[in-house]
Amino acid sequence: MEKRTGMEVSFAAAEALKLCNIDIIAAYPITPQTHIVERLAEYVANGELDAEFIPAESEHSALSLCIGSQAVGARSFTCTSSQGLALMSELLYITSGMRLPLVMILVNRSLSAPLSIWNDHSDVMSVRDCGWIQFFVHNGQELFDHIFIAYKLAENPDVLMPVIINVDGFNLSHVFEPLEMISHDEAERYLPSYIPRTVLHPDNPVTMGAFAMPSFFTEAKKMHDETLKASYGHILAALESWSKISGRVYHPIEKISTEEAETLFILMGSIAETAAEAVKVMRKQGRKVGLLSLRLWRPFPFKEFRRIISGAQKLIIIDRAISLGGPGGPFASEIRSAIYNMENRPQVYNYISGLGGRDTTIKDYILMHDTSTVQESGYEIYGLKGDETNV
Repeated sequence: MEKRTGMEVSFAAAEALKLCNIDIIAAYPITPQTHIVERLAEYVANGELDAEFIPAESEHSALSLCIGSQAVGARSFTCTSSQGLALMSELLYITSGMRLPLVMILVNRSLSAPLSIWNDHSDVMSVRDCGWIQFFVHNGQELFDHIFIAYKLAENPDVLMPVIINVDGFNLSHVFEPLEMISHDEAERYLPSYIPRTVLHPDNPVTMGAFAMPSFFTEAKKMHDETLKASYGHILAALESWSKISGRVYHPIEKISTEEAETLFILMGSIAETAAEAVKVMRKQGRKVGLLSLRLWRPFPFKEFRRIISGAQKLIIIDRAISLGGPGGPFASEIRSAIYNMENRPQVYNYISGLGGRDTTIKDYILMHDTSTVQESGYEIYGLKGDETNV
């Protein structure tokens, strides 16, 4: 294991991708993902990475290019944010439906309007059902690590699914952190050269993404769903094998101070680290509170989640997006569905917080814990200006 190196998180992502020996990078610049592909372009230009860098004319074109390159057997990569994801969204469903093991970093940012370049999860929640495996990371080290994990998993012949790694824009992407890198030899040992199972080639014609009549379409979607759910065991194996290389252990659901916890905060992404500090304060004060951070968003780890929360009385779910006109936050809707048939299921409180990059502090999490009461609408938008009860 190499020594820790101080580095911007976006540059660390580019370093990991270089170690993954990717063949094709196709991308279009959009804040706050741009530093990743800018650094990759430098690596290609100066000969550090033997790959093709394609500056696409749009995000839609970028993913289209990656679909083509991945289909002919090239290890491919793209990344985007916000409106860029919205523009390429039609291709996300095609990528997963064609079983192409592409990896994309989604640097999470608010969807307009109003225009915001800051972080929340409205972009990823707009494509939560696109059929990709999806991870959330807490910090730069986890982003570096999960790039290797994502390719290892996606290219597994028993999986062959694309992977999205969600990383909070600016909160993570533009900060400097001390990171433990791995060597080129360690990277090759964990992630050997990609050997595609099926490729497009004129000498051996195959069909990908074919037309489906109504008599077959439902069955195709059923197969897609079952394949995505069946990837769970392979996800556990990929995480375990990474721990043997790096010494860092990851789980689909990360538990923090959950022993004897009667109340659990449930959330995803970098805010877990702030919430964990709030939990430490409350535990010292004698409150029985803990935290669960979902690392794996798709496939949703239903069985493990129900098992972990079985002793809790209260769940405080933090959404970074709002389902406009709906029941609150999409994350909370998912949790409510997951626990609906549980006996003695805990009470759910949903706070929508941090939209458009607004800070949520340690004090805020403590206030959420202490003031959560019956929510007639099923949720509360936390921290509205002028609302002195929750500012």
